[in-house]
Amino acid sequence: MLATNPVISFDAVSKSYGALKALDAVSFSVEEGAIVGLLGPNGAGKSTLFQVAAGLFAPDGGSVAVLGKDYGDASSDILRQLGVVFQARSVDLDMTTRANLKFHGQLFGLSGKLLAGRIDAVARFLDIGDLLDRLVRTLSGGNQRRVEIARALINQPKLLLMDEPSVGLDTTARLALVEHLRRERDAHGTSILWSTHLVDEVEAADWIVLLAKGRVVLAGTPAEVIASAGTETLAEAYVALTGGSRPPTEPDDSRP
Repeated sequence: MLATNPVISFDAVSKSYGALKALDAVSFSVEEGAIVGLLGPNGAGKSTLFQVAAGLFAPDGGSVAVLGKDYGDASSDILRQLGVVFQARSVDLDMTTRANLKFHGQLFGLSGKLLAGRIDAVARFLDIGDLLDRLVRTLSGGNQRRVEIARALINQPKLLLMDEPSVGLDTTARLALVEHLRRERDAHGTSILWSTHLVDEVEAADWIVLLAKGRVVLAGTPAEVIASAGTETLAEAYVALTGGSRPPTEPDDSRP
């Protein structure tokens, strides 16, 4: 996306692990208020890109700017305005939902009535109000994911990064997750970069970036991607352009 006011931009970002080049000159940006779907098969480099985007790794080459700032100069300013949902669950299973949200909010300097209000607001928004005083380990996988997203939204981020957030969820829970996040964008203008290998999660995104073997294969609106591939659906375009073996519209049950 040729963003005029990008919340995050990648400029020729490269990252290697020994001889393995995980990212190879990746360039694209996310416009303010946009949902951008990062589609790619397992091993495409999506998780590495998210770790770079979240400031966990520095790229070997190229640069990343978040809200016009560089991690090297303004990491604390960036992190205050960032929400991240990683592929691996990171909530404390032995704490209640409320305690998880309170702890995370305190990391952002929130306290007292302001923090309590934020907890109530995200709980209402994600329909987890009745789960606030339950231990997270007693919740279903879908509800645990909603707690993770609530935690990522507690600081009212300008940019939400999500790396395969639906891993382990059934179809009903996945589609509910998609709906909640679309509501978040519509209600608060939150920009979302959503990494997935499941096409139906992002087929209504504003922009699609196809990633394969660490490179951007194609970027455009869903209609533009379909037209470029000469297919009838985004799932078919994904397969044609990334070399996938089947349209990945359902979770792979072989994954842990």
